[in-house]
Amino acid sequence: MKFLPQKFAFLFLFLLVFSTTLVFSQEEEVLPKGLTESEKGILSQFQFKNNVMSDPPSGPVRAAAEWEEVEYLVVRWTSSFQNILRQIVEVGVSECKVIITTQDESSVANYLTNAGVDLTNVIFLDENSNSIWIRDYGGNTIYSDDVGEIALADWIYNRPRPFDNVMPTAHANLLGIPIYETNTGINDLVNTGGNFMSDGLGNAFASNLILDENSAGNPYGVSVKTEAQIDGIMNEYMGIENYIKMENLPYDAIHHIDMHMKLLDEETLLVSRYPEGVADGPQIEDNIEYVLSNFQSPFGTPYEVEWIDAPPSSGGNYPDTGGSYRTFSNSVFINKSVIVPIYRAEVDGPALEKYQELLPGYNIVGVDVDNPDENLISLFGAIHCITHTIGVEDPLWIVHQPIDQANPSSTVSVDAMIKHDSGISTATVFWREEGTSDFSQTAMSLVSGDDWSADLNMPNTTINIEYYIEAEANSGKTLARPIVAPEGFWTILVDILSNEEWANNNISAPFPNPSQNKVSFDLNNIGGPIQVVIYNILGQKLFETNIDKGNGIISLDLNQDWKGSLFVSFNGDFGTVTKKVIKI
Repeated sequence: MKFLPQKFAFLFLFLLVFSTTLVFSQEEEVLPKGLTESEKGILSQFQFKNNVMSDPPSGPVRAAAEWEEVEYLVVRWTSSFQNILRQIVEVGVSECKVIITTQDESSVANYLTNAGVDLTNVIFLDENSNSIWIRDYGGNTIYSDDVGEIALADWIYNRPRPFDNVMPTAHANLLGIPIYETNTGINDLVNTGGNFMSDGLGNAFASNLILDENSAGNPYGVSVKTEAQIDGIMNEYMGIENYIKMENLPYDAIHHIDMHMKLLDEETLLVSRYPEGVADGPQIEDNIEYVLSNFQSPFGTPYEVEWIDAPPSSGGNYPDTGGSYRTFSNSVFINKSVIVPIYRAEVDGPALEKYQELLPGYNIVGVDVDNPDENLISLFGAIHCITHTIGVEDPLWIVHQPIDQANPSSTVSVDAMIKHDSGISTATVFWREEGTSDFSQTAMSLVSGDDWSADLNMPNTTINIEYYIEAEANSGKTLARPIVAPEGFWTILVDILSNEEWANNNISAPFPNPSQNKVSFDLNNIGGPIQVVIYNILGQKLFETNIDKGNGIISLDLNQDWKGSLFVSFNGDFGTVTKKVIKI
C-alpha cells in the first residue's frame, strides 16, 4: 500500500484576543501538563478541529510498541528544565538521533557542548511550541502492513496550545514521512499520548478519558462518539484491534495511564502500587483485576503483573494528602536504554533494581524530577511525558513469548514471528547454560508464513538455560530480541516438576473471571484425554465433559442458575489441576 501525504492548515487569528492571558512563546511561561486557569477560560472558544480533510491510511497499519527499535528521540527544549533534558539527550545520542525543538539553537548547543554532550546525533528543529509535554502532542509511529512504510498518526491535542498541536506535522516534514491526523468529520478524535500504550500487536491500553473527551458536551467541539466509533477510528489510523480502557483514577488530575502503568513487553505490565487503601491504590488494583479477568496477552495467556511502589514525598504525603503524583512507571525506552524518573536515594534504589531485574542487559538510567531547582513532577508529569520516539524506517520485527520453565532432558520448542519488508534470510537461537560465557547456536526453520521455530534440548540436570533470538533480513539488516542481546537474554528455569505441577503451570487462569455466561482456559500442550468437571462450593458436580487433548483455548458455558464460587477440575495422566471461577 502507499501512504498519501496530507496537507494541514490551522487558524490562530482569534487567539489574539486572549494574548494577554495565554502566552505562546516557547520560554516565557512553563505550562503544566494539565490546564492553566487561563486555558480553562478559553477552552470552549478554541478551534481544535481542522477544516482540511485528512483521510485514514488506505490499508492495514500497525502501531509500534514502545520497546521496539527507534531512530529518533524527540524532545522540546525548556530552559527551566535544561538539566533534566540534558541528561535525557545525553542518553539519547548514544542510542539514536535526537530531535530538539527550540528557537534558540545557539544557546542550547552551547549548553550541551559545555556539559560534554556530543552533538553529532542532535538535530535542531526551529519551530515555535508551547510546552515541554511532547508525549501528549507528538505523533505516534505506525507501519503499513506491519513492517512497511513508516508514518505518523496524530490526534487532536486536548489543550489549547496550537504550536504544540502541529508539532507532529513539523516532525513529519523534517523527516519526509507521511502523517495521518484525526482532525475532521467523524474522525475528529481527541486523544493524548500519555493515555496510550501499544504492544505492537494490535492491543492498546487507555483510561476512560478517551471516552469522556469525545462524549456529549465535550469542550473541544468534536463530534460525539460511541465507544465503538472510537475503537473504529483507532483501528483505521493505528491498527488497534483491542482497545482496553480502564476507570479513571480519582487522584490523577489528568487521567493518563503512563503515570501508573508501563508495558514492558507483550505480556508484562509494570504497575504502581500504593499502601493499602491509600490514594489511587484501590482503583488501580480494581483496574488491573478488570484487565486480568477480561483480557489476555496476545499470546493467549494472562498478563503478568509486576508491582513497583509509588513513593511519597519526603514528608510522607501521597496524592490524597497533598503529595505530587510520584511514579517510577513513567519511563521511556530508547533502544537499549531505559530512562526512569527518580526522586530521592532512599526510594530510588529498590525501583532501579526492579527495572534491572525485569529488563536484564538494559542501560537503566535514573533522572531526578523532584528537586527544588527543576521540580517537574509538581507539574503532573515525569520522563515519559517529556519524551517521544519515532521508529526506524526499516523495522525488523521479532515477536516471541519467552519460555519460563522446562524439565531436565526435555525438548523445548522456541517459536517466533519474524518479519522484515525484504523478507527474512536466517533466524538463530543463541543459547548457553547458566554460568558459562559462550553461546551456542541453533538455526531456526521457517514453519510457515512468518513463523520460525527451533528445538532446544534441555540439560539432564537442573542447570538453567539463557537464550536470545537473532534474525537477518534479506537486505542484510540484523537485529536481536531482546534488543540488548547478548548482554540481556531470557532464562529458562530448568527444574524437576511433577506432572501435576507442570500441568498447573500450563493451564491458564480462567478468563474472564468473574464471569456471567462463559469462562475460558488456555491449555499449553497438555496430553489427553482430559476430563473437565465443574463443582460448586459444596463439592456437587454441576457439569462434566472430556477432551482428547489440551492445546489451545477451551470455553465452558456457565448455567445462569450457578452462582458464587465454582471450581473447574482438569483430570488426566498428569493428575488433577483445579482453578477457581467466580460466577456472577
